[in-house]
Amino acid sequence: MCNGNKTRINKFLSEIGFCSRREADKFIEQGRVLVNGVLPLLGTKVSDHDDISVNGKIVKKSIRKKMIYLAFNKPTGIVCTTDTKREKNNIIDYINYPTRIFPIGRLDKPSEGLIFLTNDGDIVNKILRARNNHEKEYEVSVNKPVTKEFIESMSNGVPILDTITRKCYVKQIDKKKFKIILTQGLNRQIRRMCEQLDYEVTKLKRVRIMNIILDIPVGSYRDFTPKELNQINQSVVHSYKTYKEGE
Repeated sequence: MCNGNKTRINKFLSEIGFCSRREADKFIEQGRVLVNGVLPLLGTKVSDHDDISVNGKIVKKSIRKKMIYLAFNKPTGIVCTTDTKREKNNIIDYINYPTRIFPIGRLDKPSEGLIFLTNDGDIVNKILRARNNHEKEYEVSVNKPVTKEFIESMSNGVPILDTITRKCYVKQIDKKKFKIILTQGLNRQIRRMCEQLDYEVTKLKRVRIMNIILDIPVGSYRDFTPKELNQINQSVVHSYKTYKEGE
């Protein structure tokens, strides 16, 4: 962003790596953001010349900020939030990364597996936009034997949250375990789908997001490889403008 050019405040905060656009909107709605000492509206535009503060602290655009892209194997019990004051078991304190980062989407507290973290607000929005059909693969254990009828129902769509889930790939991999590949991100989607079919999830693990496969121990993280990052950038280059929350 050049001096004198104005951009929406949520985009400004994502560009400087402070938070995602969605989080910025929440901060604005909660009255935690000031522009030149005044509470802004969601669509307020700002420039480098404006004094912008979040929670009373001035934020500025960094020069040549190093972009960070991490793959993290989240343990169960960790919450995918940047709110370190309200949630003691938050993902940010757990990783304790030296630079400010935030998760891309979410993974439920009782779930484990792959989640991305970054300081690049723009890629967050591009990956999360619902119409882009980015694949996320899970391994799921349930409380009783998986049947052919269950697999067919899960594959063809299940009524939850006043909608019917998109058709998806589902395959049984053990007596009480199956693999599922989603291209949408409704809240607690897999758990709700199973509940609708009278099954209870006993373990849920995300093993792949797009082109990146879970290949690190629980509680560990690693940087994207240059090849992985290039493939992701290619896949989001024509990203739609609307987005939706992840699981």
